[in-house]
Amino acid sequence: MQTFENKTALVSGANTGVGFQIAKALVENGYSVYLGSRDLKKGKAAAEQLGETAVAVRLDITDTESIRKAVTTIEERSGYLTLLVNNAAVSHAGAPGRTMEEVLDSQRAAIVPVDELKTVWETNVFGTLALTQACLPLLHKAPAARIVTVSSALGSLTINSNPGNPYRSNFDAVYGASKTALNGIFLSLAIDLENTGISVHLVSPGFTATALNNFQGTDSVEEGSKEPIRVALAEDLPNGSFTGPAPFTGEDHILPW
Repeated sequence: MQTFENKTALVSGANTGVGFQIAKALVENGYSVYLGSRDLKKGKAAAEQLGETAVAVRLDITDTESIRKAVTTIEERSGYLTLLVNNAAVSHAGAPGRTMEEVLDSQRAAIVPVDELKTVWETNVFGTLALTQACLPLLHKAPAARIVTVSSALGSLTINSNPGNPYRSNFDAVYGASKTALNGIFLSLAIDLENTGISVHLVSPGFTATALNNFQGTDSVEEGSKEPIRVALAEDLPNGSFTGPAPFTGEDHILPW
């Protein structure tokens, strides 16, 4: 008989960046953590840094079979999930080696190739939902389970409709709008699950220097991970929350949709 004393989490895109920092914090706070990584070798190297309560699983959220195998592994080893952290994402599908400014300029709605838009949304929107749906049976088995999805303040329609927003020009049709779509779908999921005991939360890490922006962000990965870690560890946030760090939030951390 399961006692659910051991908190168990899956973090997608966990072998590096914000995902790794979240996984590290969860391990330090007593969780058993599955590190999802498209490259299993990199996932295992990351898990070795975190100790015996961290286990790497190969996970490509755009691959249905990869999702199925990862979820089956968790079910066989643990039987349930206390927490799912959706962190895996991509920023573009064009040529590598470009600056953040070059990528953003190429992803303007007037000119972006639709195939590139579809490729990014396949990961950031559809793949994230596919993984979440696959994990729901495991989340339903745990009391007070949570889903934390790493989004972005860049996806906020309220913020981007304000001409005074200094980052407004960065709201592109590919990455930025994918986070808007992600927000909408996961708010819908929060409403769908509000009477089930599973809570849903969206969180922005801020402008963090990661591979997503060619490491041109203003915050270190440690700084940018603080808010996602806070949300991942919190067990009392209201269902359907969307939070982030300054400059767009006050002490309540709440971001506008």
